Amino acid sequence: MRFLPVGPRCLLVEMPDLDRTLALFRALEDDPVADVTDIIPAARSLMIRTGPGVAADGALARQILQRQPAGTTGPTPIPAKTIELPVIYDGEDLDQVARLMGLSVPEVIAAHQATEWQTAFCGFAPGFAYMTCADPRFDLPRRPVPRTRIPAGSVALAGRFCGIYPQESPGGWQLIGCTEVPMWDLARDPPALLRPGTRVRFVPAQGRIHPAAAVPEPAATLGARGLRVVATAFPILVQDLGRVGQTGQGVSLSGALDQGALRRANRAVGNRPGEAALEITLGPVRLLAELPLTLALAGAAQAVVVHSEGRDPVVPGTAFALDAGDEILIDAPAAGMRSYLALRGGFQVPPVLGSASTDTLAHIGPAPLDAGSVLAPAGRPAGAVHPPEGGPDLPAAGDLVTLPVILGPRADWFSDKMLRHFLAQEWQVTAQSSRVGIRLAGDPVTRDAAELPSEGTEAGAIQIPHSGQPVLFLADHPLTGGYPVIATLRPEALDLAGQLPPGARIRFAADAPFAPIVPEDRDVS
Repeated sequence: MRFLPVGPRCLLVEMPDLDRTLALFRALEDDPVADVTDIIPAARSLMIRTGPGVAADGALARQILQRQPAGTTGPTPIPAKTIELPVIYDGEDLDQVARLMGLSVPEVIAAHQATEWQTAFCGFAPGFAYMTCADPRFDLPRRPVPRTRIPAGSVALAGRFCGIYPQESPGGWQLIGCTEVPMWDLARDPPALLRPGTRVRFVPAQGRIHPAAAVPEPAATLGARGLRVVATAFPILVQDLGRVGQTGQGVSLSGALDQGALRRANRAVGNRPGEAALEITLGPVRLLAELPLTLALAGAAQAVVVHSEGRDPVVPGTAFALDAGDEILIDAPAAGMRSYLALRGGFQVPPVLGSASTDTLAHIGPAPLDAGSVLAPAGRPAGAVHPPEGGPDLPAAGDLVTLPVILGPRADWFSDKMLRHFLAQEWQVTAQSSRVGIRLAGDPVTRDAAELPSEGTEAGAIQIPHSGQPVLFLADHPLTGGYPVIATLRPEALDLAGQLPPGARIRFAADAPFAPIVPEDRDVS
């Protein structure tokens, strides 16, 4: 067992194999460590997060170590229901799987149905369950070239796991069939059909299956009157502080990329800091007030109010009133990427899994807003408006930004030379960036060709794929990933990362060399 640094409140517990990973996971569930808020199990690791003000340090590592089950046997069986899933075995890789297993296609199908599969953990996408079994013949490699599109409902194998894609997505697993049973359904409680511990038996399906997308996109509540989008260069998203406590279903936090700007806008109109607001990317945007409204804008952009008597500039971070028929014009910012428009009393948006945020990777939450969309006011109680709060200076294209990082958890997958190269280089933000992550360009960071089993990732994680070009994860990142994370942004740098425009340059700065966390005894009271 090793303890690897991820962030001030997050560490990775590296384990020798899946059985001992799950045994420790269940031990920590049975005997929780105080102030641990989240545990994300994966193939050979647990990612552990702590609550505010609680460090993920040697004292925490000691408490985890004390709960390690004795011996090297598999995890203690837990009561779990068994689900039968009907499958049509018509996958594109079925012949290849048969060759890899040294079986005929009918023998592969029979073996897949004969074994009992059990969900080890969830990740990659909401409702995507990593199922494992005792048959070693199912330890299969991924495809050498991933597919760009895999249909929802596809049943696939890779690396000792069986998985079912809950929605259409890219992927590199071997496809053997499909099922029409949705893995993710927001009308179900809980939405994920398969959760850690659930057992699965695959049975033959009758007839041809045409699986539909398993993840709906619930739209924001559209009112007859409210704030109407007249025109926008990019879709507008609803965002709050994110979706807490859903990692067991494979759902990450999401939420506003610049949470400081979201809080400032909400305080300006007397809302609670985490009230859902509109996240506006670049611009220009034109909005029409169909009712008298009080709003505030914070973040990157400037705005003007257009009314019958002319135009009035909006002071950033200050509440302003609109009469019915007034318009707001928000220009593309000279620096930064995102702005937040808050409405006093909030917008009428139905929460999904406890949050109104739109997760663009998982397709959870309100649909993006385009021209013609209308959001009605919710009219929730609000307090006194706050005086204007100035925001930080934001970077423009070409600017150099230094972002503080903690090296790890997989910095030791890279040579000392490559670590120095990673920290010394100026990386350029590319246009191939999104709320999922920022793709960077520069001289590549190289390593050997070893494969990393899937493990938990944090917002701010910097993955190094085979290309050597880093990807900096933002709020809509996948819950688990299969490329080594060389470093992770410090939490205080995440807001700034969410404002980096294409063309900006980044230099990463680490204040300490990489070192595993050493369990230690000390008073943590």
